[in-house]
Parts: sequence; C-alpha cells; structure tokens
Amino acid sequence: MSHIRVRIAAVAVLLSPLAACSPGPGPDAVARTAGHGGAAEPRDRPARVSVVPEGRAVGAGRPVKVTATGGTLTSVTVADGDGRALTGTFSTDRSSWTSRRKAAPGTSYTVAAATTTEAGTKSSDRSVFTTVAADEVNKVDWRPGTDTTVGVAQPVSLVFDHPVTDRAEVERQLKITTSERTEGSWAWMKDWSGRDRVDWRPKEYWKPGTKVTLDAELKGTDSGDGGWFVRDYSTTFTIGASRISEVDLDRKLLTFERDGRKVRTIPVSGGTPGGDKRSWRGTAVLMAKEGTINMNSETVGLGDAYDKMVDHSMRLTWSGMYAHAAPWNARWFGRANMSSGCIGMSDADAAWFYGQVRPGDPFEIKGRDTKGTVAPGNGFGDWNVPWERWQEMSALR
Repeated sequence: MSHIRVRIAAVAVLLSPLAACSPGPGPDAVARTAGHGGAAEPRDRPARVSVVPEGRAVGAGRPVKVTATGGTLTSVTVADGDGRALTGTFSTDRSSWTSRRKAAPGTSYTVAAATTTEAGTKSSDRSVFTTVAADEVNKVDWRPGTDTTVGVAQPVSLVFDHPVTDRAEVERQLKITTSERTEGSWAWMKDWSGRDRVDWRPKEYWKPGTKVTLDAELKGTDSGDGGWFVRDYSTTFTIGASRISEVDLDRKLLTFERDGRKVRTIPVSGGTPGGDKRSWRGTAVLMAKEGTINMNSETVGLGDAYDKMVDHSMRLTWSGMYAHAAPWNARWFGRANMSSGCIGMSDADAAWFYGQVRPGDPFEIKGRDTKGTVAPGNGFGDWNVPWERWQEMSALR
C-alpha cells in the first residue's frame, strides 16, 4: 500500500508545475468561445443578402424581394438595363425590401443592397437576374391622346391587342387622377373590333376645365393566357367647354348648346325609317372630325346605295354613323328622315357646326323609329349604360 501511495504522489508532483505554467483563457478567448462545445466564432460578420428572383431566365410577373440575414438593410436599388428603377418599401424592421412593381419579361435587373449589423459592420452586395422574354406582348390603343382638350362626354378608353383574361389584375394597375375629384368607374366590354376594352367614365358628364391623368402601370403584368405587358401607358388631357348637341329625329332638328345656352337650331335629315338605314338613338360621342372623306355603302353592309365624297364629316360610331354635309338631301332637311343612317345638314350649316364641336362632345339622339341604342363598344356609347350597371362592369366590383 505504501508503494502505491508513493507513485501517486510522484505523479501529482510532476503534473502540478505543468498546470501552473499553462496560460488561462484571456478575455478575447472567452469572447470567442460559443456555448455549444466551446467552438470559436468571429465577434461580428457582415449581414447576408438574398434576392428573389435570382439567376438567369427566371419567371417574370413577381415583385422583387431583397432580404438581409444577421443585419438590416440601409438601402436597396433595383434597376433595369436602361437605368429605370423599381420603387419599393422596407419591412418595419428593415430586414427585407419588396418592390412595388413586378419584374417585367425579357429584362435584366441589377440589385444593389447596403447593410449594417447591430455591431456596426457595414457591407454592400450586388447581383443580377434576368427574366425570360414574353411569348406574346399585349399592346394597348388608348384614347384620348396626350395634351388634348376634349368634350364633356369623353371616356378614357383602352383597347387591347390580345384577350385579357385576368381583368382584375389589369384593372388594379390603372389609375385615374382628376383635378375635381370626379366620381367614376372602369367598365369592361367588347370593342366594335371584337377586342377586349376597358373604359373609365364619370358618373355624369365631366365638369369643364377638369384636368385628367391616366397612369396605366402595366409593365410586368400578365394579362392572362401568356400575354404580357412590357411598357406603361399614360395620358393627360383637359375637359373643354360644355357643348351638347340634341338631335330630335321626330322633329328633324339638331339643337346646339354651349355651356347650357342654346346657340343654334339646325334642320337635319336622319336615317330612313323602317329598315337598315335607320339611325341609332341614345348618346353618341363625337369620335373624330374627319373632314372630307369617301363614304361607300358597301363598307357598312348597305350594298351599292352610295359611293361619294362627303364634306365636314364627324364620326359618331364605329358602325358608320356620321353627322355631315348632305346637299343632295336638301329638300328633306327639317321635313323627313331620308338618309342612309347619318345626320345630314346643309353645306353652310355643316361648315359652321364643324367649327363648333370637338371630339368628346355628346350627341343626344332621340326618335321613335330607330334601329336601337348605341352600344358601349360602338364608338363611345358608354353613356347609354345606367350608372349602377356601369359600376357592375368593373372587374373589381
């Protein structure tokens, strides 16, 4: 027993100097020691940045999201090859940023993000992603034109090249701003051409002097069935004086009013009763002043009834109803409706009237023997739809 104790004591004597000479863990070492198994980690690392979508040939139509892990975002810029930036918003804790607009097809985006950590370590990150090109581009024909002055009945109208199956998504990107806070609504319909169309009109005729702006932020929006918008559209226009033409086909008279005051009454001859040559009734909107044009009855399904040059032509519908000079019908003005559907008047009256009106002015037409009411898609027959029904034609109702 004594022999064993001696050996143990010797070992203890040999070990004690070694323990005494080994340095203890200093403050830096303690700070680097983790609680799990004593593994060492850096005191601070830069935040990690991730971007969705990422890579090449990624799908379009999604917002861009930038996320910081282990820190916060101090700035984010997402721009296409032309330098056009996508705006966006940060989350409350600034750990993420999401673009307000969606990534457009066939576009390369550069993402630059700056971050900081709680300990103050700053860093920057830069990446690029590219979206696949659109199989089918949906273009838009819109009215009225930019910087124009139009009449009090002019709607904002967009006609699409390809069908729009996701109407709600498209309508969400359309914004109307007016200087008079005008109440109005979008409504979807088929244009006379058969294409999809959406119009915005006020509840009542515009107030003269109103400034109107359309912002159609459609770039990056899928209209459905693989059709993509690759650009935005905008227009700004002004509402001119109130100019209303009341056409009474029973009395064969056109009464022209400006700002609520009767200016002139003009004898006219409307469409021949009892067949396809009858005129339309309801509110038609002057679409364009076309001047002297060739009118051919074959283009409107009336055979070879006429083919002639016509002066002071003012288009009211896509189906071919005009107001114009019709000297060949002079004996019928104010007496009988004997035209092929248009509203004819003398050369002198037509010349004067042509100089008074502008696109967007309403023609309020009434008469017992007509071929029906002007449809919304036949020119701008929007005003023939009751307001409650018009609101129901919005995709967001």
